[in-house]
This record gives sequence, C-alpha cells and structure tokens, in this order.
Amino acid sequence: MPPPLQAHRLLISHRRIPTPARRRFSAVSSVQSPPAKTLAPGPAASSILSIRESLLSGERSAAEITAEYLSRIRRTEPSVRSFIHVADSEAVREAEELDRRIASEGKDALGPLAGVLVGVKDNLCTANMPSTGGSRILEGYRPAYDATAVRRLREAGAIVVGKTNLDEFGMGSTTEGSAFQVTTNPWDESRVPGGSSGGSASAVSARQCVVSLGSDTGGSVRQPASFCGVVGLKPTYGRVSRFGLMAYASSLDVVGCFGSSVSDTATILSVVAGHDKMDSTSSSQNVPDYASELVSLDSLESKPLNGLRIGIIQETLGEGVDSGVATSIKAATLHLEQLGSVVEEVSLPSFSLGLPAYYILASSEASSNLSRYDGIRYGRQVSADDLNELYGESRSNGLGHEVKMRILMGTYALSAGYYDAYYKRAQQVRTLVKKSFEDALKRFDILVSPAAPSAAYKIGEKINDPLAMYAGDIMTVNVNLAGLPALVVPCGFVEGGSAGLPVGLQMIGSPFSEVTCVIADI
Repeated sequence: MPPPLQAHRLLISHRRIPTPARRRFSAVSSVQSPPAKTLAPGPAASSILSIRESLLSGERSAAEITAEYLSRIRRTEPSVRSFIHVADSEAVREAEELDRRIASEGKDALGPLAGVLVGVKDNLCTANMPSTGGSRILEGYRPAYDATAVRRLREAGAIVVGKTNLDEFGMGSTTEGSAFQVTTNPWDESRVPGGSSGGSASAVSARQCVVSLGSDTGGSVRQPASFCGVVGLKPTYGRVSRFGLMAYASSLDVVGCFGSSVSDTATILSVVAGHDKMDSTSSSQNVPDYASELVSLDSLESKPLNGLRIGIIQETLGEGVDSGVATSIKAATLHLEQLGSVVEEVSLPSFSLGLPAYYILASSEASSNLSRYDGIRYGRQVSADDLNELYGESRSNGLGHEVKMRILMGTYALSAGYYDAYYKRAQQVRTLVKKSFEDALKRFDILVSPAAPSAAYKIGEKINDPLAMYAGDIMTVNVNLAGLPALVVPCGFVEGGSAGLPVGLQMIGSPFSEVTCVIADI
C-alpha cells in the first residue's frame, strides 16, 4: 500500500500584522522531503474546503464523495484495520439527505462541515452506534446520546463514517491494547500507528476519512500524528467539552482532532470548541473562528516569521532520542530561523520528572473512573453466586491486562499508607512542571520538541516491555500535566519502510493560544 500523504510537508510560520497584538500564521514548506516518487500525489489545499467547493459547484454530490471514501475503506481496511465499526449505510443515507437539501435549499443547506466524513474514536459516545472504548466489557454498548464534540460535528453537517480503534480505554501507545484488533501504520503495515488514538490517525493517513476525533490524556493524539504523518491537535484543557468522553484521567483528558492539513484541524476546532453546560470543566472563554484567520502564502513577505520567538526544549534532543528524529527537528527549526524567527534552546529542569508523575496521577484517576465498569452499572455481566464474585468475574473477564495493571497501580498509589509518598508528591511535581512551562512561555511564543523520541516501531516490539513503551511518552505527558495546547505537524523522515517513516514536530503554546499554534493556510 503506497504512503497516502501529500508530497509537501508543512510547518507553521508567523507573520506580524500591523494591528495591535494581532498575529497571523501560515504554513510553509519544511525540510526537504524524500524524492517525490516515494510519495503518492495529493492536494495541498484543505480537504474540507475542497469538498465544500465541490458541493457548491455541483461538481460532485455528497453521495459520490461518501461512496469514494467507503470504497477506499473497503479496499484498505482489511490490512489497516483503523475502524472497529463502519457506519456505511448510515453514511450513505445522510449523504443522500444532504444532496436533497442542497437541491431544495441551495448553499443555505451547507454547514461548515457539510459532506465531510469524520472518524470518531470509540471512547466518544455516538448515539445508536457501538461505543466500546476498545474494551470487551462494553462490547455491544450503544449510547442513547452523542458526545458534545460529536453532536457539534453533526450539527455542522459532518457525516460520522464509523468508530476508530484504540488501546482499551485509551491506555496504551500502539493500539495493541485494543480488545478487538491491532491497527497498522499505513506507511509500513508492519509498524504501529501509535496510540491510544492510533485508529483515528491511521484512518486519516490512509484517506479513509477526511478528519477524525481522538482523545489525548498523555499524548494520544500527538504521538500517533507523528507516527502516521498527519496533523494532530491537542487543545488546551477545557477548550473542548469532555461530555460523552469515556473518562480515563479526568484532569488530563482532552478531546483532540486529526487532519491531513493544519487548515482542516483549525476548522474542526472552531466547530467543537466552546463552553458546554454538560461539562463543568469546559471553559467559557471566547472561541475564535480559527479558519477565518488563515493567510494565503501569496500574501506573505520573504521573512514571515519576523518577531516570532521559538524555544527548543533542551531536554528533548538528548539521550534517548533517535538520531534521525533529532536531525529532522533541528533541520526544521533551522528552516524556521531562516524565515525570520529567533530560535534558542530553553531548559525545563522539571521535564524528566513529568513521566513518573503522569503515570501515578493518570493511574490513580483511572482506578476511580473505571470502578463504574462492574457488570451492574456498566459493562457485561457474568453469572455468579454472590455479589463479590459477580464484580470480580465481570471485571476479570471484561478488562484487559494493561487496564488491570493501571487500576492496580492507581489503587496502590491512593492507599492510605502510600498516598503522601506517591499521589501527593506527583501533584507537587505537576505544579513544578506547570511553573516551568509558564516561565518558558513568558520568554517564547512557542516551544518546540519532537512529538516522540522515535519514528513508528514494529508491531510487537515493545508489547512485553511496558516501561519502554511508557518512556515513549516523555515528549508529550508534560503538556497534559500543564494543560497546554500543542500541535504536531510532519517535518521530515527517517529511514524505514519502503518510503521512509514520518517524524512530527510538536509546537506548544500558552493556555488558550491555539490561534498561535494552529492558524495556517496550505
């Protein structure tokens, strides 16, 4: 299967606008990609805007667009396995209904996402559609409601094409932790797509859908985006409602999105972001129309990054990072510097402390959140002679190994004799991590790092070494601890597979500064 990505890789660039405190960004070509012959051709423009223009002009109907994507799913799904459930008949019905409304109402029938096929990670509830969280304990569960993010997509005209695979309840970095199947990486089907949102990233990379939703607790959107060569966005904590998202670690979970362009992720964020009365942690801050801020490349001067201050996190390019990844990141930042930005290294002394603190906090919250899956309140129930046996057998049979291990870790950390030594200390480290980011972002507009210490690795390579797998989250977990927004864009390649393996550049901004990290034009 040929790599499905467009030939030109993109990075965010910056342009100062003469109005006070106003910044606009645009995408610019990054470090040189491998020869074009190794890449399948693809459009550089926004897929969402292209679909909209096709519908308005009558060039293609929504039914035709939907049929094309469903045909591609049928061809690629046996090997990629991005989806747990494909809602093909529902998608066709919704597309035909959209065509009828366009015929009768014209362009007034078109919402901002009209005719756009969206994959939804299977830990986000979808009405009358399976929502399993990648776990056997919820097999067959069909919620009566949509998650807020899904509802807003539907209201904007999007068509949910199916539910994407994930590590069980979001606990994993490869999708090997799914109770149903292992998703492969479209760049090399012997390699993992990342996780836990591996199905969502792989689906966009393989062009099985236009965009997709994922969730990010410690890097579950950004690491798969890097592995699969797509754009991945983790918003600020509270920017997008978590209502309808199956809770893993409530103080860390964020609904994010994937696209083949920065423009598409900006459009999706504009739709799903905003306060929700169903989620008390959702922010009431105003949501900019990110898509309206896009700037054409033709309008940029020769040094579009003049005035942008970029900090390279020193601790992310040292020991433990593959040389090819470090080289790609350095080349990308050099390119940004050539475009006028000021690039300096910055040290975050508490950076290495974030990983153990994250796993203590996330596991502790998971041990509480997953207590609801007991076979009575939620989950498949097994026959038993007494209540304790019912609880034990339902959870033992329904939950996977990784989930059980994290529940045990979290319960231990919260126990009376160890609370101060583990959970309390981890919360103190979290405060240090947040403070170090705050200090750094007073000096810099954006902090950059690799999204992962390596490119995608082989399926099965780390399945029996959980510590090595956990260590792969070192680049991303600190951002969740601090509640900051981050964007991952493809920035280069390393050797591997038949056409090289993509590397992602992570850009981190201040709280609610998605407009700094996201706004781009392709």
